Amino acid sequence: MSKFMDWVDARFPATKMWEDHLSKYYAPKNFNFFYFFGSLALLVLVNQIVTGVWLTMSYTPSAEEAFASVEYIMRDVEYGSILRLLHSTGASAFFIVVYLHMFRGLLYGSYQKPRELVWVFGMLIYLALMAEAFMGYLLPWGQMSYWGAQVIISLFGAIPVIGNDLTQWIRGDYLISGITLNRFFALHVVALPIVILGLVVLHVLALHEVGSNNPDGVDIKKHKDENGVPLDGIAFHPYYTVKDIVGVVVFLFIFCSIVFFFPEMGGYFLEKPNFEVANAFKTPEHIAPVWYFTPFYAILRAIPDKLMGVIAMGASIAMLFVLPWLDRSPVKSMRYKGWLSKIWLWVFCICFVILGILGVLAPTPERTLVSQICTFLYFAYFILMPFYTRLEKTKPVPERVTG
Repeated sequence: MSKFMDWVDARFPATKMWEDHLSKYYAPKNFNFFYFFGSLALLVLVNQIVTGVWLTMSYTPSAEEAFASVEYIMRDVEYGSILRLLHSTGASAFFIVVYLHMFRGLLYGSYQKPRELVWVFGMLIYLALMAEAFMGYLLPWGQMSYWGAQVIISLFGAIPVIGNDLTQWIRGDYLISGITLNRFFALHVVALPIVILGLVVLHVLALHEVGSNNPDGVDIKKHKDENGVPLDGIAFHPYYTVKDIVGVVVFLFIFCSIVFFFPEMGGYFLEKPNFEVANAFKTPEHIAPVWYFTPFYAILRAIPDKLMGVIAMGASIAMLFVLPWLDRSPVKSMRYKGWLSKIWLWVFCICFVILGILGVLAPTPERTLVSQICTFLYFAYFILMPFYTRLEKTKPVPERVTG
């Protein structure tokens, strides 16, 4: 085995990659619960790719046969129903894990110097994931997927001058049709997975270049022993690979329980109208995107003007990209930031959840008002950040990690 690895290493840096990214990559020894979600995101990505490959073997991307092929997968393909539910539940699990991963970044300042590029790559993954989920949402060719895609694509028509041409180009037709389904299928199974995988590699490489953050926001590279090993660091393998297995087991227990017993999750993971074939002549009573898009959909609906609503929705995502340059705090972790940062973070998270709930519900004047208030507070979190992070009084940060 040793001779074989010597032969491989002479032609490919297998051992070097193993050491650089696992056995000799030193991570802070005070990782907590929130640090499970990075590895869990990778696990769900693998689930989506593997189940997606098997589903494409029985799926037919045409307007006439798409819905029937999904029914065929669910009823007649051996283990087809499990594969389909693993994939559909996996989509929601992906966003749950990613949102918790992003929350950890906000909580411990993982976007601050020198990790700005790590955060930007992460946000690009999030953007590509949203596109991937949207493309896949149309594929079942059910009522909600068809009309949800109709609503979202029509938003591009609000863009001045190029809006109508852009909308038609995205659809590939004057209306959503089999052509739209076919191109979305190609993007969903080929183009976007390649983009996501590439961005994940860049995200990990950028992370391992600057080192992982920790709950204290302390740079462990400042204190090393005579061998150059950080005093507050431990090798990622075997310590964190074993620890992550615990998180994987707990996650799979919850995930499989949902897949086998609650795959629809009350109509949030699999909407009831999607069990009816797409019908261009029958509009559902209430059209809303799937739950992980609803915070941004609620922001869109909160603005009376369509164009301004589209701009606000786009800006709500764009703001996350510039977060590293908005935070002027001298400390990273929320443990040592002032009370203003803590209050605004909780206001932001609460508003995001409320917007997500309101985006699922049919609009009423009262709900629209609440959406407008939450939208205002959502943007205020970012716009006011340079001021309250600079002015607030922070606690002294320890020289080394505290555990």
